[in-house]
Amino acid sequence: MLLWSLLLALAPVRVQSDWLSISVPRHAYEGDHVSISCTGEKNYDIKRLKYFKDGSHIATYSSALSYTIGNARFSDSGYYSCKADRKLFLFIDTTEKSRDARLSVQELFPAPGMTASSLQPIEGSSVTLSCNTWLPLDRATTQLQYSFFKDGNTLQSGWSSAKFTISAIRKEDSGNYWCEAMTASRSVLKRSYRSYIDVERIPVSQVSMEIQSPGGWGVEGQTLLLVCSVANGTGLITYSWHREDTEESVGKKSQRSQRAELEIAPVSESHAGGYYCTADNSYGLVQSEVVNVTVKVPVLSPLLSISVPGVLPFIGDVAELQCEDKRASPPILYWFYHENITLGNTSAPSGGKASFKLTLTAGHSGNYSCEADNGWGMKRSQVVPLNVTEPPPKVRLVNGPHACEGRVEVEQEGRWGTVCDDGWDMKDVAVVCRELGCGAAVHTPIAMLYPPAVDEALPVLIQVALCNGTEKSLAECDQVETFDCGHDEDAGAVCEGG
Repeated sequence: MLLWSLLLALAPVRVQSDWLSISVPRHAYEGDHVSISCTGEKNYDIKRLKYFKDGSHIATYSSALSYTIGNARFSDSGYYSCKADRKLFLFIDTTEKSRDARLSVQELFPAPGMTASSLQPIEGSSVTLSCNTWLPLDRATTQLQYSFFKDGNTLQSGWSSAKFTISAIRKEDSGNYWCEAMTASRSVLKRSYRSYIDVERIPVSQVSMEIQSPGGWGVEGQTLLLVCSVANGTGLITYSWHREDTEESVGKKSQRSQRAELEIAPVSESHAGGYYCTADNSYGLVQSEVVNVTVKVPVLSPLLSISVPGVLPFIGDVAELQCEDKRASPPILYWFYHENITLGNTSAPSGGKASFKLTLTAGHSGNYSCEADNGWGMKRSQVVPLNVTEPPPKVRLVNGPHACEGRVEVEQEGRWGTVCDDGWDMKDVAVVCRELGCGAAVHTPIAMLYPPAVDEALPVLIQVALCNGTEKSLAECDQVETFDCGHDEDAGAVCEGG
């Protein structure tokens, strides 16, 4: 009996007392770092310390150490307690047990809900995704990061904003979207349900084409801009431009825009004709109306020519200045210049050439040029020189001993002939001598004195010359129209200049 009593005295004593106490936070949030500690009045007396949760053993330490939960979860909620084996005296140990303490792990934030500004947006519009959740007031400063996903692909990760915007959504962007919210320490991460976004594409309609250039036409050598546009239509639109006569494609572009431009450069006359464009965004090709393209040819190199009645320009002749640009588009305004002094201008409404007439004087000798302008820049021709001289005499003395004596012959309308001696006197000879520059009149001989005889083919051009002696040329004298003279009556003249 004594032995049994001694064994009972040496066995560990299991008591629940105030000697051992447990410290547990009243509540914690998921993801928190939680420390549970058991302490005795004399911690160094503790030989072994055990922790329990809801009556189940969870950890054992050889001394008074804390039990740590590094990342609290809802499953960590429960009643916690501890037991400590301590030395009572000599070889006698006792077991102390703490009271139970409850730990409640609360939700830091609920699973987010993802919303979209539109679940059926029109292609090309902006769509904003929002990841919506909230924090308790006592944890309002906790930083959350957001990530957005589509069909398993990450759109944005670690975003500090709860919103993500797709600036121009496409038909190909249709699919399942969701988001995740996570603490900056990555201790808590929650995902939203999936939302399906169905992007609507609008077929192209009301296709039109226009020429974008001053005046609505092309200018040779410059750039022609053909603009194809649609009133409606989203997504990737394929534009194509065609000639009406051959239906050949002159250009193609694919872009996410309701307007496309095609440049043709440099433009030539061969580009004139009817054009149309088409547009298609996979719902069917739509064609515009035909637009006629006119190509204007600017003035390039006007050509100036000067014509006179004879081979050479003489004083008194009427000269015609003609300016021409064969390719320039009408209407054309031509200007004529003499030594950069403006003579005048004239318009050619149907293109081609224009002329300016000028009665020549000695002062008209010099350089001439012309300019042409049809609205796309003025161009000047090369310089054409003109040397105006006194006209050669239309009278001559033939078969005499010198140029101031002989048979009188005159020129009319390009042919030469003789003068009848009817009424032929010193006044007439004085005019002939003056015209030839042979000085004063000396005598009025007959032409027979100056053989050989006249060829019968040579006509008699003046029957009677009625000069008063002051005229500058025989052509200025009045004449008798009736002709009844033969060459046996041809007149002669002698001037002192011989």
